[in-house]
Amino acid sequence: MRIALFAFLIAAALSQSVAGASGAWADDRHEGFYYPKITSSEVYKARIQKLRDSDRSRRLGFVTGMAAGAQENAYAPQMAFFAKGRDAEKAILIGLEDGRMATLYRARAVLALLTATARATPVFRDLDPDGQYTFLDLLALLGFEELTVSDGRSYAHRIEIK
Repeated sequence: MRIALFAFLIAAALSQSVAGASGAWADDRHEGFYYPKITSSEVYKARIQKLRDSDRSRRLGFVTGMAAGAQENAYAPQMAFFAKGRDAEKAILIGLEDGRMATLYRARAVLALLTATARATPVFRDLDPDGQYTFLDLLALLGFEELTVSDGRSYAHRIEIK
């Protein structure tokens, strides 16, 4: 069921055909509101190019679908995934339970699980039959420019997606 939902989300996000625009970088007004001060950062060089028609609507549809999928579980969501920025170009992933994403290593493990889930979908397999793309590549394909991960308490790590 979970893979089917993820497949639907990826297919819906990739099949939408609305012309898009790229957002400008602005001061981080989300720091101190959704997550603590950025404590570390990195640049991720995506292995895939952004779709020409990836836009705000497509990105919001993707994160809305991810949130809806999390709500279908028999337990409370373990993390929140949402988009911010004028063009919804900033993805944010916040741990909602103490300890679950207490370190950057655990946050990377969550990203690895999201990669595995994405790779199990037919749409992602068609895009990447060799299994080289990651969840960050999927975000790049959809036009996200950054991902901030945090435990919601002690750290925030910014990944700039190039």
